[in-house]
Parts: sequence; structure tokens; C-alpha cells
Amino acid sequence: MKKVHVLVLKAFIRPFIVTFFIVMFILLMLFLFKYIDDLIGKGFEWYVILQLLMYASATNVAMALPLAILLSSIMTFGSLGENYELVAIKSAGISLQKAMMPLIISVGILSIGAFLFSDYMLPKANLKMGSLLYDVRNQKAAFLIKEGIFNNSIPGYAIRVKKKDEDQTLHDVRIYDRNTSNGNLNVVLAKEGNMYMTDDNQMLILKLKDGMRYEETPGTSGTYNPRQRLMRTEFKETEQKFDLSSFALKRTDEDLFKSNYQMMSLNQLKMYRDSFEVKGDSNLRSTYKDISLLAKTYRTDSLSPKAPVVLKGKYKDVLELVPKDKRLAAVTGGKDQIRTVRDVLGRKELFTADNKVRIRGFLIELNRKFTLAVSCMVLFFIGAPLGAIIRKGGLGLPVVMSVLFFLLYHIISTIGEKYAKDGSLSPAMGMWIAIFVLAPLGAFLTYKATVDSVLFDADFYKRFFKRVFSKKTEVTG
Repeated sequence: MKKVHVLVLKAFIRPFIVTFFIVMFILLMLFLFKYIDDLIGKGFEWYVILQLLMYASATNVAMALPLAILLSSIMTFGSLGENYELVAIKSAGISLQKAMMPLIISVGILSIGAFLFSDYMLPKANLKMGSLLYDVRNQKAAFLIKEGIFNNSIPGYAIRVKKKDEDQTLHDVRIYDRNTSNGNLNVVLAKEGNMYMTDDNQMLILKLKDGMRYEETPGTSGTYNPRQRLMRTEFKETEQKFDLSSFALKRTDEDLFKSNYQMMSLNQLKMYRDSFEVKGDSNLRSTYKDISLLAKTYRTDSLSPKAPVVLKGKYKDVLELVPKDKRLAAVTGGKDQIRTVRDVLGRKELFTADNKVRIRGFLIELNRKFTLAVSCMVLFFIGAPLGAIIRKGGLGLPVVMSVLFFLLYHIISTIGEKYAKDGSLSPAMGMWIAIFVLAPLGAFLTYKATVDSVLFDADFYKRFFKRVFSKKTEVTG
């Protein structure tokens, strides 16, 4: 390998690693901001949050990797151009394409790795994150007693305290037992209490002092009266236990989420697509059979004429083919037949529409696995020549340019995906339209960088406009 290639590789690897992890960190922060309300106040263990962030990091690779390649390629060639190293390389007889060759190979390897990652690792990460995020969002908030407010978190109980000290000492405690279907028949009042959890965090224990327990029971008479007897028990100290197992994180079976498009590999997407296409074809065949069967049934109806009727002269209405005494029955029967056919076709149409939506979803996700790999190459061929043209390194202008081009790519791909889901575009066109738009731009920028274009040279445009305006003043003078 030539020393020039080693120089270019070293100049690319460091900013690529730095920008990749910076973008990953930003995307993780956006993920946390999005789901912060579902994570706070639910008493999760630290490893649950860590698992969720780890799975979210894996799912963010699809966005972080192309952006990191775009930004690092701009920074690399911008820095080489700013330090006149590109000039030295070209003066040595090495063209820009040859200087880019080691990076082209490296980005190609990254693109293949991105495809393999999206096919093998990303579906598993989406499955893990989707199931865990579902459980986290449906998890109850952690049990918390606030002063002067009834807490109904524990099923069957309502707890209120007038004051709570920092050492978890409670004052003026009221506990309403609502486990019965007849209202708050059991009430516990206490002047003071202490709250603590068991070692396994499965039980909450309130140790109450100086209180009274009121219980209403049906009594022993023959007639049913749930409030016939009142029992009042005074205590100096007692314990009230509450089951907190409902507050523990309960994991849902991951098999329930495996039918989602984003949680399938390439082979699974093809298999499901083929199976749904077979279902669609079977639905069309069954529709034809059902309509044919209904048509045969209607032709053998007792109201139908036994033989073809030939009318002599003109007739104004088809009902003239039916005897007068049977016309009302014929109209009623015809309406019923039309309604039956319409219902059959309506059900078949709903099934067909839903089946097409599912097939489009499989095709969209199937194409996404390839567009991730190709987008890395396209954005590299935009970033590398763009950096050589603007000749600015660092995190200033390169960041601005990379964000603009990545936003252009992301907006076009998002719009294309939306139209593909709606059926306005084919799934292949919708998912590849951003590549088709930006690939010619990459080729154009590569050509401009090869011929040392002054496309982004501000001094060139200043001189150009000065010449234009000076000519105008000479003509007017």
C-alpha cells in the first residue's frame, strides 16, 4: 500500500469513529427525550434502562452510519485540501480517484457490514427493544404515597396520609379496603405509622400505631344486608401488608412481536411476502367461485323464466318479462340477491386491501436492507468530493454541509417511504428514490472535484460578480 493511501486512511478513521459515536449519543438523547415520561417514576432497575439503551443504540445504526460516513469524508478531504495535502498528492501524479480508492474499499466493506447487520442483528435488536419498550410503557408507576392525596395504585385499597416525614414516618393514616363489591366497608384509621419494604421488594408493610379498625358485615339474619353488623377494633400496634407484585416488570412473550416487518430477516420477509401473495391469489379464486355459485343459484330461482321470453314489439321495463302477480316478489328477491353479492364482494375487497398493505410492508422492509448499504456509498461519493471542493476541515462548515445533504437524503427517503406505504409509489421506487436523486449529485461532485472546480469558492463568485457589474457600468457610461 502506498504511503498516500495510508495517509488518507489515517485521516479518515479517526473522524469517522468520533462522528459515529457523537451521532449515536445524540440519537440516544433524542430517544430518551421521547420516552422520558414512560421511564420516570416506575422504579426500574438500572439494568433495565441499560438494556433499553443498548437495543436503541443498535436500531440507531441505520441512521448514524450513513451520517457518520458523510461527515467524516467531508472532514477528511476538507482537511487534506485545507492543508494543501491534496495539492501535493495531485502534483505527484495521483488522481483524486486513486487517492480515494482505499476509502472506497473501506466504505464498501462498511456497506457490506451494514447489510449483514440489517439482515441478522437489526431484526433481533428491534424485537428486543420493541418487546421491552412495550412492557416499560405499560408498567405501573412505582408505589408512592403523597401527603393529603389518596393513592389508588395498590389494587383494592385507597391510602391517604396527612403528613409524611423524611424517615418514612406517616401521620394520620387512613386505609380503605375496596376488595368487596359493596363499597368501602372496611376502614383502618391510625394516628401514626411506619412504612418499609420486604427484602425481595414484593410486599409493602405498614406498621400502624394507636388506631381503630371498622368492619361492616352482613350479620346472621336471614335477609341479606351487607351493612347489618359493625365491628370496631382498637389497637395499639398492628401491621398491614400489601402485595406489590403488580409493580414488578412483567415481560411479554417476544413471539407476539415477531410478525412485525422490522423484526424479520431477509429470508423471513421473502417467505411472508410469498405466503401473502398466495393468500391474495386464493382470495381472488374464491371470489370467482362464490360469485359463480350465486349466479347459478339465482338462475335456478323459481321466479326466473323457464325458457327465454321473446317480446314482440317494444317494452319499457324489464319487469314486463315477469307476470304481474310475481313482480313484487321478483323485485324483493333481486334486492336480496344484489345485497348478498355486494356483501361478498365487500368482504373480499377488505381482505384484498389488507393483504396488499401487508405485502407492501414486507417489500418496503426488504428494500430497506439494501438501501442502507447503498446509501453509505452514495453519501461517501457526495462527502469526499465535497470536502475536496470546499477545502475546509474541522467541525465548522463540514458539519453544516453534511447535515444539509443528510437532511435532503432523509426527507426524500421519508417522503418516498410514505408514498410507498400509501400505494402511490411502488415499494422499490419509494425506497430507492433518494438513492436515484442523490447518485447523480455524487457523480457530478466527483467530476467537479477531479477537475479542481471552484464550485464553493467564495472568492471566485466575488470576482465573477465584480466583472459582471463592472461591464454593466462601462456599458451604461
